[in-house]
Amino acid sequence: MPKTTKEDILIVALHLFARDGYEAVSVSQIAGELGMTKGALYRHYESKRDIFDHIVKRMEQGDGEQAEEYDMPADKKENEPEQYEEISTDNFVEYSKSMFSYWTENDFASSFRKMLTLEQFRNEEMQALYQQYLVSGPAGYVKDLFKSMGVVEADKKATMFYSIMFFYYSLYDGAKDKTRIKEQFEKSISGLI
Repeated sequence: MPKTTKEDILIVALHLFARDGYEAVSVSQIAGELGMTKGALYRHYESKRDIFDHIVKRMEQGDGEQAEEYDMPADKKENEPEQYEEISTDNFVEYSKSMFSYWTENDFASSFRKMLTLEQFRNEEMQALYQQYLVSGPAGYVKDLFKSMGVVEADKKATMFYSIMFFYYSLYDGAKDKTRIKEQFEKSISGLI
């Protein structure tokens, strides 16, 4: 599928937000990076906030697609309990490897993660999104999955599991040998459950 101007705007804006912070980036700066006028940009999005809302919407969609690809629940346990009962350890491990790649190697997801990491200290909304996508949201999801899978000490192991994943995100970002970091992550999670 060819990129559209709307898509280009989202990607450029997200890269700028991840580098400079949401508040520091202006619509003029986004338009300038794309070689367009503000007026041309406004034909696609109403405001910087509209661009941001579309970025978040795209992340929600991407998360759902990742879950669907690996037959994993896309929603909280209370909203789709039957899907939590059908999870195998192998599916979970493969899905976890996929999510690690998604959050580190997919340009959009990786930039979103970096933007939230930077912005979490600047305003409450960004802190809430950071928690939802990168901390308490995924940690709670893993805990619910582990409980459904019958993992002994599910709470403790879910915390350990997600701590490992989060640690390796940080290692990966600064690593020269990213393949080695990814392999270390995969070994670390395979022996945990």
